[in-house]
Amino acid sequence: MKQRIVNILQEIRPEFDFTQELNFIEEGMLDSFDVVNLVTTLDESFSICIDGMDIIPENFATIDSIYNLLIKNGVKS
Repeated sequence: MKQRIVNILQEIRPEFDFTQELNFIEEGMLDSFDVVNLVTTLDESFSICIDGMDIIPENFATIDSIYNLLIKNGVKS
């Protein structure tokens, strides 16, 4: 599932390497518009609905944080 997350991120922002252990928000790799696109794509790709209360920078900062958000929303690992 983590590779699928990387693939989605690279579709949104192909100019960045999302395999690095960086904070995507702090490093400027994802902005608020990108996060909205990411939420929509994750919802569609994994057949879930991410709650608005979960749309905070900490949940989209790393591959692991996105992975944990997906698990929280019922996606099986």
